[in-house]
Amino acid sequence: MEPISIEGTPKTPSVKFDSASGHIEIKGRSIPENSIEFYKPLVDWLEEYAQGPMDKTTVNVQLEYFNTSSSKCILDVFKKLEAIHKAKNEVVINWHYEEDDEDMLEAGEDYESIIRVPFKMIEIVE
Repeated sequence: MEPISIEGTPKTPSVKFDSASGHIEIKGRSIPENSIEFYKPLVDWLEEYAQGPMDKTTVNVQLEYFNTSSSKCILDVFKKLEAIHKAKNEVVINWHYEEDDEDMLEAGEDYESIIRVPFKMIEIVE
């Protein structure tokens, strides 16, 4: 399976999905012109990855900001991860948020309440 590596832009996050290591990373800002178009290849990749995932999949999400349409697409990504987790594979989502960024902490907690996958809230102190 080919890894996905997308360079971040001012409007889209950097993305690294690597099936060989089971590491997935989404980092930066997510305000693309078309969220569905941006996230669809990631959701499709996860669907294929779910056929033979690593024993442990580690997901690092470190978003500074995302818009409403991105939030739905991010939920779709998490739902694919939830399916992997339900199939008795270990999945850990590390939700990184800036110190004092209550909104991002709450967003992570909201996802955690919807998705049945362990989340770790990780505060970034600078």
